[in-house]
Amino acid sequence: MTAQSPHISAAQPAATDSSAILQAVACMAAACCFFGLMNACVRLAGNAGLDTMQIVFFRNFFALAAMLPWLMATRFDGARTARLAAHARRSILGLTAMVMWFFSVALLPLSEATALNFTFPLFGTILAAAILKERVRVRRWSATLAGFLGVLIVLQPWGASLSWPSFLPIGAAFFMACSAIAVKQLSATESPGTVVLYMNLFMTPISLIPALFVWQWPDWQTWLVLLALGSFAAISHLALTRAYALAEASFLQPLDYLRLPIVAGLAYLLFGEVPSDWLWPGAAVIAGAGIYIARREAQLAKASRRPA
Repeated sequence: MTAQSPHISAAQPAATDSSAILQAVACMAAACCFFGLMNACVRLAGNAGLDTMQIVFFRNFFALAAMLPWLMATRFDGARTARLAAHARRSILGLTAMVMWFFSVALLPLSEATALNFTFPLFGTILAAAILKERVRVRRWSATLAGFLGVLIVLQPWGASLSWPSFLPIGAAFFMACSAIAVKQLSATESPGTVVLYMNLFMTPISLIPALFVWQWPDWQTWLVLLALGSFAAISHLALTRAYALAEASFLQPLDYLRLPIVAGLAYLLFGEVPSDWLWPGAAVIAGAGIYIARREAQLAKASRRPA
C-alpha cells in the first residue's frame, strides 16, 4: 500500500471478547507508530541525498521481497488471476498516490502532510457515489464538506504560507481513495494476498524506470535506513491487518488519527519541526468528519444486514 492506511469496509464482525478489543487497540497503536517511523525513514533517506523516486522504488522492491515467502508458501497459487488489466490499473493509481505522498513527506512538515492526508475518507465518499453508485445522504455530504473546511483551516489560503507542495498530500489522498475503490472491485474475485502481490509486481519495475534517471548507490547508513523503511512498512501493514481482523472498522477508525500526534512527536524529536497553530484545529475538524463518515457507514451496513 501507499503510506496510507487502507480503507476497509465497516461491515465486519464485531469483536465481543474484551481481550480481542484490547489486542485490536494495541495493534492499531503499533500500526500508527510504525507508520510514523516509516515516514521518518523517508525523510532521513531524502536528507541523505537519495532522490524521492529512488526511495519509492526501494520501498516497492523491499515490499515485493517480503511477499516472496508467502508466494512460495502458497506454491504460487497466490499468483493466479484472470484480471491482470484490473491489477495494472489499481497499481498505477497506488503508485501515483505513493509518489505524491513521498514527495509531500520530503517537502512539507510531517505533521502537516499527515493532517492533510486524512482527507482520504472524504474523497472515498465522493468516489463511492460517483463510481460505485452508492447512495450518499445529506449527513455524509455535510460531513464531507466539513472535512474540506478543516483542510482550508490547515492550508490557511488567506495567509502567505500556502505553497504548491501543500496540495501533494491531498492529491495523494485522492489517488488513495481511487485505489481503494479499485481494490473493492478486485476483492470480489481476488484474495487480499493476490491484490498486494500484483500491486508490488507492477509497481516495482514501473518505479524503477524514473529511479534510473536519478540513480545513485546509497552508502551503508542509507541502506540501513531503506531496510528499516521496508521493515516498518511491512510491520505497520501486518499490525493494521490484524487490528481489522479483531474489531470493527468503525471502532478502529478514530484510533487511526493517533498517527498525527505520533508523527508530530517524531518530527519534533528528529527534525525539530514545530506544528503551526492552525494545524491542530484543522486536523480536529478533518478527523471529526472522517470519524462521522466511518460511524455512519457502520450504521448503514448494520441496517442493511437486518432481516426485512
